[in-house]
Amino acid sequence: MDSPSKQQQNLKSLEKQIEHLETLAGDNKVALDQLHQLHEKVNALRMQVHSGMSAWQRTELARHAQRPYTLDYIDRIFTDWSEIHGDRAYGDDPAIICGMAKFHDEEVLIIGHQKARDTKQKVYRNFGMPNPEGYRKALRTMHMAQKFGRPILTFVDTPGAYPGLGAEERGQAEAIARNLREMARMEVPIIATITGEGGSGGALAIAVADRVLMMENSVYSVISPEGCASIMWRDATKKEVAAQALKITARDLKELKMIDDVVPEPEGGAHNDHDKAAAYLAESLTKHLAELRGKSISELKNTRYEKFRKMGQFFTER
Repeated sequence: MDSPSKQQQNLKSLEKQIEHLETLAGDNKVALDQLHQLHEKVNALRMQVHSGMSAWQRTELARHAQRPYTLDYIDRIFTDWSEIHGDRAYGDDPAIICGMAKFHDEEVLIIGHQKARDTKQKVYRNFGMPNPEGYRKALRTMHMAQKFGRPILTFVDTPGAYPGLGAEERGQAEAIARNLREMARMEVPIIATITGEGGSGGALAIAVADRVLMMENSVYSVISPEGCASIMWRDATKKEVAAQALKITARDLKELKMIDDVVPEPEGGAHNDHDKAAAYLAESLTKHLAELRGKSISELKNTRYEKFRKMGQFFTER
């Protein structure tokens, strides 16, 4: 069997052939038949590549520039979106978006990291790395959701909290720590979904939830593979080894019971079909929200507490 890299090269070659044939095919029956056969080959090859991907390859998919971001999911899953700005203390942070919306006619609060695709927007969104005012905005809106009894849905996709001097001066660590404490106390259901990168405390600050979901090709880790390789081996080129050792993929974390569910993605990854990726996520959110809706406040808080207390506890038979 070909290696994953060889399979990816074959896949790119087939995709180019399809693009070329589509420009020439028209109503030609022979060309259309060839297109159909190539599409079948591409789908089969995508499944092979997908099943054999390493942790580093999934990390690259999680960072893919065309992967759907929070606003892409909001457009496809929710209605009546109304964004909320500002932390009422310092300013607004475009790297985190918050707002009220409807999910199947139920009022919910949405909080999510927001990345961008062009240079101007990337700078505006600070490359998806929030400042402390972003986390304080998130907490302010969570308290609003609690006041009105609305479930909280968060979407995590960040390399980490912004480590700049200004962020540290304005209390980055305190803002994250406060969110961890307050989310553990929330009296409404919380569902967090890792949609791309779940980087360190910057991710966890909006992911202390009753249910933590991960998109199939997302990653969730205390440090990036490059950062880990630089610390452990003084060599960032060992990022693939680090990615494997860190156990950062959805499948690994589900086996370790660090997350609750893995949301499937379209063939080849969420970047290939935003609509289908959103449909899969909406189905999973519907299921988990229905399971949480019947729980009392005390049951929600106690179960959430026990969930996080048990993380990292491993027992082996003697």
